[in-house]
Amino acid sequence: MILFFLSSGLFLGWSLGANDAANVFGSAVGTKMVSFRKAAIIASIFVILGAVIQGAGATHTLGKLGAVTALGGSFTVALAAAVTVYWMTKFKIPVSTSQAIVGAIIGWNFFVGSPTDIKVLGKIVSTWVMGPILGAIFAILLFYVQHLFFRVVKIHLLKQDAYIRFSLLLVGAFGSFSLGANNIANVMGVFVLAAPDSYLDFGLFKLNGVQQLFLLGGVAIAIGIFTYSKRVMDTVGNGLMQLSSKSAIITVLANSMVLFVFSSTSLSNFFVSIGLPPIPLVPVSSSQVIVGAILGLGLLKGGYNINYKMLGSIAAGWVATPFIAGILSFIALFFISNVFLIPVSSKSVVKKQQPKVIKIDSSQIKNIIVPKDTSDTLLKNKKLLNQN
Repeated sequence: MILFFLSSGLFLGWSLGANDAANVFGSAVGTKMVSFRKAAIIASIFVILGAVIQGAGATHTLGKLGAVTALGGSFTVALAAAVTVYWMTKFKIPVSTSQAIVGAIIGWNFFVGSPTDIKVLGKIVSTWVMGPILGAIFAILLFYVQHLFFRVVKIHLLKQDAYIRFSLLLVGAFGSFSLGANNIANVMGVFVLAAPDSYLDFGLFKLNGVQQLFLLGGVAIAIGIFTYSKRVMDTVGNGLMQLSSKSAIITVLANSMVLFVFSSTSLSNFFVSIGLPPIPLVPVSSSQVIVGAILGLGLLKGGYNINYKMLGSIAAGWVATPFIAGILSFIALFFISNVFLIPVSSKSVVKKQQPKVIKIDSSQIKNIIVPKDTSDTLLKNKKLLNQN
């Protein structure tokens, strides 16, 4: 039964892999520097590693937004987000699974009457704004670093091509790890309360219940990468702006750095140790970050080669995603709860009625008919009370 409820989370993981893998390898595949098959293999391996090793940080923050307390609710919330991302993928629009799951959770909050933590929501939404900006800033900085490197280090064109291909694979692996670490919260975050209380022993290492969920989610993401991600890779790699192989390295690395920053517990703790405020560990939209990185490079080069029509479609998808997911979640929860009678929160569970205590006026006792043995007992107790 638990596997059935988890199926919507796995579907969301598949949708994430189909959509967001383009943010890691779309530029490399679009420039023909890396084959799709090779990109898919590397992305699949490292997205699973990132999910299992470093996926807990962003999940904790997402849980504060709305603690979905029943498997029926978790199933419905994940399904609403997955359907939203799937349809956006059909239109080749690189949308945010982070926005989809946040919108679906807020829909759940409205349905069950649970308050939405505005402070946590504000923290998450602020990263939706900061993500593209940081992506653009990192891309511009990396552009100047790369330009300086190739000016100082003279490399033959043939060797340079080989180095670029290797660099694309390297930053793609790092990007896939960061994607898994940051976005697994979107896939399995609402199921954490249902995680098994057991360890899976592989000899060299053990996985706790939450990591087992993350492993399943990572595998679902990997399947999405292999089966459907090429469609969106074409949009990111060529649709928004034509990228050179050198620019592809910059955009992927900038995206990877932003995702890593917002999912690293160690880095956040380090900031606190030196007296700085902690980094918010939240699921960031990799789609927004990669688009921000591409725009940063485009604006640096004058902005004339940016496909603004495609940018408008992507921006519209970003705005629509949380609203669509929230509405779908609310409607689906109504049917799951009222038609299929499946509890969608702990409040939905029917509680045992407590026995009612009825107070009887002493003047009414004479009107109550009781068995003879009971009446005798009452008379004896009354005499004892009078004697005392």
